[in-house]
Formats: sequence, C-alpha cells, structure tokens
Amino acid sequence: MSEAACTCVVAEDEALLRQALIDQLRAAWPELQIVAECEDGASALEALAEHQPQVAFLDIRMPGLTGLEVAAAAAEATPSTQIVFVTAYDQYAIDAFERGAVDYLLKPIAPQRLAATVQRLKARTGNNDAAALAALLEKLGARPSQAAASPPPLTWITASAGRETRLILVDEVAYFRADNKYTTVVTAEGEALLRTPIRELLSMLDPATFKQIHRSTIVNLKAIAGIVRDDSGRGTVRLKSRPETLTVSAPFMTLFRHM
Repeated sequence: MSEAACTCVVAEDEALLRQALIDQLRAAWPELQIVAECEDGASALEALAEHQPQVAFLDIRMPGLTGLEVAAAAAEATPSTQIVFVTAYDQYAIDAFERGAVDYLLKPIAPQRLAATVQRLKARTGNNDAAALAALLEKLGARPSQAAASPPPLTWITASAGRETRLILVDEVAYFRADNKYTTVVTAEGEALLRTPIRELLSMLDPATFKQIHRSTIVNLKAIAGIVRDDSGRGTVRLKSRPETLTVSAPFMTLFRHM
C-alpha cells in the first residue's frame, strides 16, 4: 500500500473517542491522509462512496447504521477499502475477527496494538478479500439477538403542528426529514415538528420498518409504493399516501438491494 497516497475514513459516534483515535493514527502513521471524520453510520457510508479510501476505521456500534452494516454496503460501493473495526470488549466479535481477514481494535486502543494494525495495513495489497469479509459479516449478523435487553421501538410520538401538539402513531408516519436540529414528521395528513434530531431518532425506531435512505431522510417501508434507480446510481421512492418523491442517495441503494 503506497504510504504517500493512502487515504482514510474514521467513523466513531463519540467525539472524544473519535479525536483520540485520529490523534493516535497521526502519531502511528504520519503519511495517512484522513479525508473524513464521521459521527454516524450514514455519514460514514456516504464518505466511503465519495472518497473511496484505502482504509476505513469503523466503530461497530453507531447510531442508525452500525459499522457492520456500513462495511457490508461498502463491500460493493468501495471494494478495495481495507476495513478495521473498532469495538468495546465483545468476545464473540473478537473470536470472529481473529478467524477473518478483517482487523479490529479493542477500546481503549493500545498504541502497540494500533502500530501492529498499521503495519498489517501497509503490508496488504489494497485488494480486500471480499469473500472473507462477507463470511465474517454473515457470522456476526447471525449472533443471537439482544433485542430483549434494548428498549422497545417507539410506537407513538408527540410533535408540534403550529400551536397544536399532536400525538402521532409511528406506523402512520410516511417519512422523517431532518430539519436543522429537529425532525419533520410527515404523514398522509400533513407535517409536524419533532424536537429530536434525526440521528437520535433512528436508534429509537423499529429497524425492520424504518430505513435511512439519505443522510437527512428515514422512510417507513410500509409507506413505499415503488422505487426506481437512475443511471447515476441514485434511487427515487414513490409513496402510497403522499404526492412527493424521495431521493435515495447512491450509497444507500446498496442497503435496499439487501432487503
């Protein structure tokens, strides 16, 4: 791997940990060019598609798309990117990584461990073992669900429509759209404002029903009438109960193909 040309994306949702990793990387690999610093899975996926970096450090647990989901999509969007997962202690995941072609870093990251990872990345050819990555992601995805330990997904929300406060069943929402620090809730009847950022909202929704299709948009799969992909790789979603269409950015089309 050419040191002078090596580019990198770092994705970690906690700002202090993200900066600490970046500082450690700059010390361990001065030639590395960090082209994007991401705080969630959606921005990481878009950064990978845009920059096509040689290396990506992905936190496994991020709001919305996890590091595993980002890696699965990136396997198609940027197949030559070397993936390094960053994780808190999880013996199941570590056992899987030890048997796979993908490297990992355990939090808190020890300088010696990072140095070893850097040396392995430099020694690689720049072509991922796609089959090994796919097998690893499948194994990790087959882990028994921990849903019972997580709070149940939202069933209703309270949002503002002018001076009125509305109680909205989540199943009635067609889509959510980012609105500065808040989120616009769109139903068949109209729009309301939710005082929760879309980045936080995604982790509260049922992932089997709500999917992020753009950094600023989450759609209810039950509200979709159809989806069309254009020549640029982007998609357009038609809704059952709304006249407008929604754009699916090219990186997120990969996620739709695996639904």
